[in-house]
Amino acid sequence: MDLNNIASQLRLLTQKLLAIVVFLLIWEIVPRVGLADPVFLPPASSAFTSLGHLILSGELVKHTSISLQRAFAGFAIAAVTAIPLGFAVGWFKTFEKYMDPLLQTMRQLPILALFPVFILLFGIGELSKIVIIAIACFWSIFMNTVSGVMHVDALLIKSARSMGVSHSDMFKKVVLPAAAPSVFTGLRYAGTVALMVLVAAEMIGANSGLGFFVFMSETRFAISEMYATIVALTILGVIVNYILVVLEKRATRWKEEIVHS
Repeated sequence: MDLNNIASQLRLLTQKLLAIVVFLLIWEIVPRVGLADPVFLPPASSAFTSLGHLILSGELVKHTSISLQRAFAGFAIAAVTAIPLGFAVGWFKTFEKYMDPLLQTMRQLPILALFPVFILLFGIGELSKIVIIAIACFWSIFMNTVSGVMHVDALLIKSARSMGVSHSDMFKKVVLPAAAPSVFTGLRYAGTVALMVLVAAEMIGANSGLGFFVFMSETRFAISEMYATIVALTILGVIVNYILVVLEKRATRWKEEIVHS
């Protein structure tokens, strides 16, 4: 085992965690020294203690499971619609000319303002929440996909055409790999957006989920539980982002192979 390599990895981990540790220390100290009212801002240790209790009781696991199902459903719907449409708009100029005005207009609609409309159309059940998450995620994925396709290196396309590459191979071997990093950037943004919109939707109209639990904790004045749930949401967001980063690295591994070849 290479000790130098281990030491380097530990040093890198320390650098990454330092800002988080400092933030948690400030959070712990501020209410304890009276710079903030501990009733409204309890110490970090209190929030993490409540987090542990909520996990052991199964309460947090139940609400997290429900929220993840909603977020994943909306995210998946957005991905399977936004990516093909993004490639079509980015690649086919005629299609882009007709669709762009409508899409740009729709993109300006405030998402959360539409939630009452979805409740009227789909009821207060799961469908209204999934639809608003899907629409919120759609734009991040769609815009990044369009940008990725439009900014494919023209030299790559010309080279492929000069070699007589078919349209299908051009798409599979040139456009798709070149646009993949931008698509995954959109997916990562959409993952963050999904959690943000999910929490807002669950606060407005739900009887379960992490957003609902944050709202109910504040209503019951269980402030430590409220902060514990917010911490859980933050950790969940970090995990989702990490998973998407790993998937992106695997999908774009060819770039690293070219760099190191």
